[in-house]
Amino acid sequence: MHSSDSSKAIGGISRDRIAQLRETEGAAFRKARPKSQAKVGNGLPGFFGGVPMHWMNDWPTPFPILVDNAKGAAITDIDGNRLDDFCLGDTGSMFGHSPPPVARAIRRQAGRGLTYMLPSEDALAIGPLLQQRFGLPFWQIATTATDANRFALRVARAVTGREKILVFNGCYHGSVDETMVRLIDGKPVNRPGLAGEFRDLTRTAKVIEFNDVAALEAALKDKDVACVIAEPVLTNSCMVLADPGFHDALRKLTREAGTLLLIDETHTISTGPGGYTRKYGLEPDFFVLGKPIAGGVPASVWGMSDEVASRYADYNRTKEPGYSGMGTTLSANPLQFATIRATLEEVMTAENYDRMDHLARRLDAGLTGVIDRYRLPWHVARVGARVEFICAPGPLRNGAQAETAHAPELEAAIHVALVNRGVLIAPFHNMMLISPATSGAQVNRLISAFGAVAAKLAA
Repeated sequence: MHSSDSSKAIGGISRDRIAQLRETEGAAFRKARPKSQAKVGNGLPGFFGGVPMHWMNDWPTPFPILVDNAKGAAITDIDGNRLDDFCLGDTGSMFGHSPPPVARAIRRQAGRGLTYMLPSEDALAIGPLLQQRFGLPFWQIATTATDANRFALRVARAVTGREKILVFNGCYHGSVDETMVRLIDGKPVNRPGLAGEFRDLTRTAKVIEFNDVAALEAALKDKDVACVIAEPVLTNSCMVLADPGFHDALRKLTREAGTLLLIDETHTISTGPGGYTRKYGLEPDFFVLGKPIAGGVPASVWGMSDEVASRYADYNRTKEPGYSGMGTTLSANPLQFATIRATLEEVMTAENYDRMDHLARRLDAGLTGVIDRYRLPWHVARVGARVEFICAPGPLRNGAQAETAHAPELEAAIHVALVNRGVLIAPFHNMMLISPATSGAQVNRLISAFGAVAAKLAA
């Protein structure tokens, strides 16, 4: 049985058992990847920290997997190991690796120029597609969701004349500075671990717990908040779903306070073709979507309401001339236009989402069945095609609970053990995505692998 001594256990599993699993699975991982270990075991030459981007070292595997190719919902490494991919670039390849319509669009555009600071004919189609899909009338293209969030927040401050923004504890909005705040023992502070940050970010950012309507009302009462930036569901640690009525209260209170509302759908686009916003009838002033909008090509979109657009146009007519501080040279390039159009028209379809949701429900039920079978104090959370197992009882209600539920040592051991059984999930949390390319057999293999690992831990 799993340990019941909480002082010696993580997620109901003894520390000794976790360490033993991590050691044996780490050895199995190395044995299966001699070529990869020879090439990357001591780091990739020429890169600081041995990797092109520092978070590649944050995977729990002994060294990063060196990918040879990825297609559909599978990755193959240079040693020939094939992995069913449920990480999918942590949402960047949510619709599968190189969806055929996107690959065709890339090939077609590659011979016509990759960037020229001017629109292409694909741009003529994208504007109406975004209006129809997500409901807001005015749109802009950026390269990352971080950029899009930054630009939208600048507009919010411009039109309201207010400095502060409000975020939810535990939120994820890329690397937007103002969102890098947390509640520690109920006190707003800079998020721990920020590199080179010398400012007190809480001077211009308020932070409260998700699902706390009373705290939201109190934070907005001084009418000094330009914008609330919110994920519809907290997603980047342990998933926290919105309480019934929370989003209605959020919209009502922001309107009463003259505060704008930005909904960041970068992760919750898993909900459906129009995101969480359309499925649940949210009415944001700004809408942001990054990562998967171009099928894996770096791109993001951000939209604004009629009212905000009108106020921003008025602001632009009266502000002093000069650079707005918004925009990057490579944003709104023709490769983005081509791939966004292909993704919206041919990949993010209702039929694909129906399939994704069906398999996600199967995965949810299968993982829950394993947890129940071994009487583990864990639970499963889901938003559309996005599923997470959480090594703590649930459901969770806010970011503080999500932080406490996070079990890095245990999760790392599980992740490596799953890789050794042919399954890849997201490294920084326990997120699994179902893509249109994911098969029922892959879902069954994931459930079976999870069951095998759970049996080892609970034996």
